[in-house]
Amino acid sequence: MTVPTDVRQGQYDKVFIGGAWVSPATEGRFDVVSPATEQVLARVADGSAADIDAAVAAARAAFDSGPWPRLELSERIAVLTRVSEALAARRDEVARLISAEMGCPITLSTRMQSMGTRMLLDAFLELAPRYSWSDVRRSVTGNALVTREPVGVVAAIVPWNAPLQIAIIKLAPALLAGCTAILKPSPETALSAYLLAEIFAEAGLPEGVLSVVVAGREVSEHLVRHPGVDKVSFTGSTAAGRRIAAICGQDLRRVTLELGGKSAAVLLDDADLDAAVPVIRALSLRNSGQVCSNKTRIVVARSLRDDLYDRLRDMIGSMPVGDPFDPATEIGPLVSAAQRDRVEDFVAAAKAEGTEVLVGGGRPDGLERGWYVQPTVFADVDPDARIAQEEVFGPVLTVHTFDTEDEAIAIANNSPYGLNGSVFAADPARALSVARHIRTGTVELNGTPAGFFAPIGGFKNSGIGREAGLEGFDAYVEPKSYGLPPALLDTLG
Repeated sequence: MTVPTDVRQGQYDKVFIGGAWVSPATEGRFDVVSPATEQVLARVADGSAADIDAAVAAARAAFDSGPWPRLELSERIAVLTRVSEALAARRDEVARLISAEMGCPITLSTRMQSMGTRMLLDAFLELAPRYSWSDVRRSVTGNALVTREPVGVVAAIVPWNAPLQIAIIKLAPALLAGCTAILKPSPETALSAYLLAEIFAEAGLPEGVLSVVVAGREVSEHLVRHPGVDKVSFTGSTAAGRRIAAICGQDLRRVTLELGGKSAAVLLDDADLDAAVPVIRALSLRNSGQVCSNKTRIVVARSLRDDLYDRLRDMIGSMPVGDPFDPATEIGPLVSAAQRDRVEDFVAAAKAEGTEVLVGGGRPDGLERGWYVQPTVFADVDPDARIAQEEVFGPVLTVHTFDTEDEAIAIANNSPYGLNGSVFAADPARALSVARHIRTGTVELNGTPAGFFAPIGGFKNSGIGREAGLEGFDAYVEPKSYGLPPALLDTLG
């Protein structure tokens, strides 16, 4: 198993601040390691607090006195359209790079990490002219021009599991709104962040509009606390989200949080298992289980239990585990040794509690190198068990049975999270009726996706705010009202 030679490797000694590649303030470096081979792919500059200060200063100047917030929307759209074109031209490079640095199977990486990133950007480009950037409101108490103006300097902090897609879900609406931004990627996926910086630089962003600084937790906290930052947008763990929310609360800094999930797929008693199981295969174990919206709790009618178990055993047995660059691979390595340890700890604890392993539960044979675990399904799990309540973030599913619709809804809602979910039923209207009672940000009926025009986000511990869709722009604007005298009212409509 080797990393393709065209995947960029080596030494990365610069940081991207204000649109230019500059020397970092310190000599700190960290290794980007292949999760499949455990070999070092590259050494990358470790951003410091001084680098963050420089990036915020550049963003502050670009927002306060630069051209970007003052351009017409059409001009900003033109720049981001060039970013989209570059992502299309470098589709395969993006996919290979992310597969190399975090282990996403290449077939999925091409579809989700690369093509999905561009499709998300294109959705924002299509929606931007439809967004209500301003409107006139007439009433007996007064007449107003209500505008939605850019919030200012944005700190976008993104995780390693879908590094470019999550970067774009923040940067695209922020930049289209006229904000400036500092992107803080995860060290595990630094190489794709560098590639994205190159693409934005080539697209013609004005000086200072975007910086990309890869750094660890302490420096990230410095960015969150920075008085020059107006808005923080974070995707990651609920624990880190709580910390960020507390920091932002001290200064009343605007914050959007897209956090963890423990989503349920509800299979009602008339569900078509021939249709449902392929959806579970695709949407419960994506990215080796490292997707916050994966449906990791399977809630099934008792009458379908035995049939489902047979199908899940066959499904897991037919999912190749191995080299992320093999197009047949469906389960690749986890991103790091620490992540594998975390997943194995969850599995071991569930076994120790007496939870039945339907399939999996160990490490795959024949893979001595790389951070692999077997895809694992636990059967007849107590909905209150730790394995059913906490986000594992690995290829681990739990199955829960029910007798009535009310019981199914109760199990689905028995979670501190509320990010995503599915309901399967022969009658779509019945599926919708059940879905209306599930407290989660998105519910897919019979596996039907909501698409990038719909908002993404969660109830409860899954976060605050929404991303994507028209609602995705709301996080990066401040409404402002102008009282209009009659002379202006007629000219503005």
